[in-house]
Amino acid sequence: MKLNKIFKWGMLALILISVALLIWGFAQDFGGATVDTLLYWTYIMIGLALFCVIILGLIVGAKNDPKSLIKIGIILVGVAAVCLIAYLLAKGEPAMAYNGPAVSAGTLKLTDTVLNLTYIAGAAAIIAIIVGEIRM
Repeated sequence: MKLNKIFKWGMLALILISVALLIWGFAQDFGGATVDTLLYWTYIMIGLALFCVIILGLIVGAKNDPKSLIKIGIILVGVAAVCLIAYLLAKGEPAMAYNGPAVSAGTLKLTDTVLNLTYIAGAAAIIAIIVGEIRM
């Protein structure tokens, strides 16, 4: 069987599983177990996507142009530096007027890091749009 057919059938299987889980979630009215299952499935799908982009991208890039690995390494170091900066800027303070269960300091730091990364990505997108329009 060709590799292309395997990928097509694999993608179809993942889509069908996703749709089945979504229908099951609606049927169960999104109770605690269904939400947890959907979240775990989301983690699996994100992991598969990252694997495909990073690992398979590295393999194809190395095969087509071995010098591209240096560029990819530089990009990964840059992304790691941005994540480190976002982590260092994260305060990790509890939300004001939060009445729910106590949240650990690590969780607060992580959520603030993700928020900082969102701000950085949003600002970068706006700057890219402005620079792109000016260049045109």
